[in-house]
Amino acid sequence: MFGVIASGKLVQTDFQQCGETKFATTVMEADSVTDVVVFLTGAQPFPPETAGLVYFSWPDAEAPPTWHLLGYISNDKPSAIFSIADLKKDNPKNFAGFSFGEQKMSHHAQIGISVEPLTVASEQASRAVDRTTKPIVEFGQKMIENFVNYVASFTLSVQQVTPAIDENYVPLSALRNWYNNFERRLRINPTFWK
Repeated sequence: MFGVIASGKLVQTDFQQCGETKFATTVMEADSVTDVVVFLTGAQPFPPETAGLVYFSWPDAEAPPTWHLLGYISNDKPSAIFSIADLKKDNPKNFAGFSFGEQKMSHHAQIGISVEPLTVASEQASRAVDRTTKPIVEFGQKMIENFVNYVASFTLSVQQVTPAIDENYVPLSALRNWYNNFERRLRINPTFWK
């Protein structure tokens, strides 16, 4: 029913059922994997009004898997691309009591799919995106605010400027326009700078 393509790997469709509504597969040698595509193979659709929450677990030889919610797939959204490059192996965003079968320590990554009601899947995936993008937006805003304040602390009036041949001057209004545009773009799409 499910397939996955991990960057640099062949297509995998060997998901094993680990519970009534849970499926998992192992991605071998996953250290260099930066993106995964998870999709419905077309062999069987989801039951009506359900979707699959997609989880990823980095390998860690010292601890049981920590599952990161990536998003979801559904009959209306049969595939999705997820970037996993920024996930850290020791990220504490695990889900207490949540597992895909037996929790053995492993050097290989795992992808899990939990079939849930569509409304639940959509809501949980939306909250997961909010948790990951909010710190990025806050950091971006604080960084550009700090930059503008720093540069503004060096402002001089036209009368105070002693022209120098090897110096260029930028009006403070140009910097404020850049700041406003950057902040607007960050609010619309927190990862536009990537």
